[in-house]
Amino acid sequence: MPMNAVYRDASDLPDIIPVFPLAGALLLPRGQMPLNIFEPRYLAMTDHALATTRLIGMIQPDTGHSGDEAKPSLYRLGCVGRLTQFAESGDGRYLMQLTGVVRFRVEEELTVDTPFRQCRVSYPFPDDFTARKGEADVDRQALLKALADFLRVNDLKADWDGIESAPNEALVNALSMMSPYDSAEKQALLEAPTLKERAEILIALTEIDLARRNVEGEPPLQ
Repeated sequence: MPMNAVYRDASDLPDIIPVFPLAGALLLPRGQMPLNIFEPRYLAMTDHALATTRLIGMIQPDTGHSGDEAKPSLYRLGCVGRLTQFAESGDGRYLMQLTGVVRFRVEEELTVDTPFRQCRVSYPFPDDFTARKGEADVDRQALLKALADFLRVNDLKADWDGIESAPNEALVNALSMMSPYDSAEKQALLEAPTLKERAEILIALTEIDLARRNVEGEPPLQ
């Protein structure tokens, strides 16, 4: 989705951003994430973003480390998104969409008076700013085969014409974001250094899932 702002490198982004911890939520550069906001602290976070930079950092809680339910520990890496669609529901909720900009690393969580959390961050993946970087290195045929097998085993339909015409970056990132895998696996997809490695992780996760189904009594793939 086109954005009014252009982010060329880390200098175009703030060092401090509000963060939205959400388990299982994966945002990647140039991906789109719809959100239904209803908790007061995240309504306040959205108001803050609208009044300032329109940027929100999506990040997963890290359940493998200590933390309480109200303020869980966070993974070190997330993705900052720009608020590119926004609507009020009429019943107190915000309906909005974030478009991914670049992955970030949490350097420090700040002590703040706001009800939402804020972090000082860095942006260690400069290639994220370049659209379609590394597309030629993706094994597209292996990715499409894994997707076709997954759809068949789960008796799911897809717009195959749209899938086959999608650029590699859009395909890999959209499939990663929509994948049914758990938080740790989603984090592995986020942290993949390159698009090629993200595609390889996605293929491996899909093949493992399909193999597990076969072991548990699903009919084998032909």
